[in-house]
Amino acid sequence: MKVTRIAYSQNLNAGKYAQLQEQAARLGAVRAKVWREYGSVAGADTKDRAIRDRWMRDGTAAGFGVLANAWKETVRDAFADITANREAAKVKVRSAVAKLKVSEAEKKRLFTALRRDRWVDDRYLSRMMREHWRRGRSSSRNQIVVRSDQYRTFTLADGGNVWLAVPGLVRRQLVKIPLDTTVAPAGTLRLMLRTGRVEVHYAIDADTMKSSRRPVGNAKIGVDKGYTEVLTDSDGAHHGACLGVLLSCESDYRKAKGRRRAKLRTIAEKAQERGDLAKARRIRDNNLGTSKRERRSSSWKCRVRDLTFKAVHEVFDKAHTVVAEDLTKTFSGRKKRLGKNTNRRLAAWTKGITAEALAAVSDRRGSAVRLVNAAYTSQAIPHTDILGVRAGDRLHCTRCGAVWQADHAAAINILHRDGDPDISLHTPHTRVRQILKERDDRQRTRLPVQDSSTQQTCRCGERNIRSCSTQGSKEEAGCVEHR
Repeated sequence: MKVTRIAYSQNLNAGKYAQLQEQAARLGAVRAKVWREYGSVAGADTKDRAIRDRWMRDGTAAGFGVLANAWKETVRDAFADITANREAAKVKVRSAVAKLKVSEAEKKRLFTALRRDRWVDDRYLSRMMREHWRRGRSSSRNQIVVRSDQYRTFTLADGGNVWLAVPGLVRRQLVKIPLDTTVAPAGTLRLMLRTGRVEVHYAIDADTMKSSRRPVGNAKIGVDKGYTEVLTDSDGAHHGACLGVLLSCESDYRKAKGRRRAKLRTIAEKAQERGDLAKARRIRDNNLGTSKRERRSSSWKCRVRDLTFKAVHEVFDKAHTVVAEDLTKTFSGRKKRLGKNTNRRLAAWTKGITAEALAAVSDRRGSAVRLVNAAYTSQAIPHTDILGVRAGDRLHCTRCGAVWQADHAAAINILHRDGDPDISLHTPHTRVRQILKERDDRQRTRLPVQDSSTQQTCRCGERNIRSCSTQGSKEEAGCVEHR
């Protein structure tokens, strides 16, 4: 499995950045030309090498103003994007062909023509491809693709971080970029220029990553996904504790930004209605774009992803087996009881990233993840089958008055849910509640009548204690451990 790694430039001076920015702008014109001329039916049966040879023969390449290897790699990369875009459209066309009421031989012919890119000559396939494959465009002006044999890496005499030397606009004059890492990038590189900093993207094998050789713990723990933190384990430790702040701040920012954009959009629409086309155009061009919004969203997603993976690594530092809930299931039935702000923030709950991190890190480090049914794990008192009262992040026992942190209690219940003979991964939540109630009823019929002056059993901890602490009245007794 391939994974992408990103190295960042460190203290890059303005002159070098200006050279790379000029080169990226010229290569952006090449990329746009490829998409404009071959991003539709005209490029269906064309290869990038044929285009390169043609442009070199007719003199088109001389007007690019960049080195040959640079624009050739850009053409190859653009054609790869066009191919991926076309293959995505073919998926929808195949579904349409499968639903046709024709013979199996005709379907086979259509599938074969589609796979071999001979759909241009078929009227039905051509019509369907025009419907599902929209002409693409490229406005990227900040990318440079560097082939693996066109750059070199080195360190200074005193050691330290890696330097990357890439070709510039002049032959045999390399632009030397200081990086913030001691690991040298390898393979084909993609340089992304953003706000005065260079990002070096490269792919490596997951088996060769440092974390693949990182040892795991020797325990078995349960984990519960939270909002304020990424994970809470059955030992009570919180991992990725600043996740809630990160999600809430971004959600509140998008709310305020969306209101302002909606107001500007209304102003532009009113200006359009009264004939002030210039004002409406200025607002659309300068205030309603999506470039900055997408950049901020991409940066925010990277921070959430980084925080999530670090938290999952901390969990596997403690355990060789992690028991977790099935995070692929969706939530339902609670939105009406929550406020608008809470619903909006929960919509950004990164369950998918956490599930991906658990699977990827466990596979990479040679550990195991077991998925269990998480129904009522955050409402049941640990070590018992009593359904407590949830109030925020607190879980109150209705029998002994013990107070649990809800995520900690859920993590313990998830750990004990592994191997439960009655509750499987796909048991309906209504059946789970019924099972817990039946178990609690059976346990209560076996309990002796307790006396506060004698040795008592605290069911929250499944242990005997000498006495219970009472506050106010004997009916409010709670175990010493959970006071």
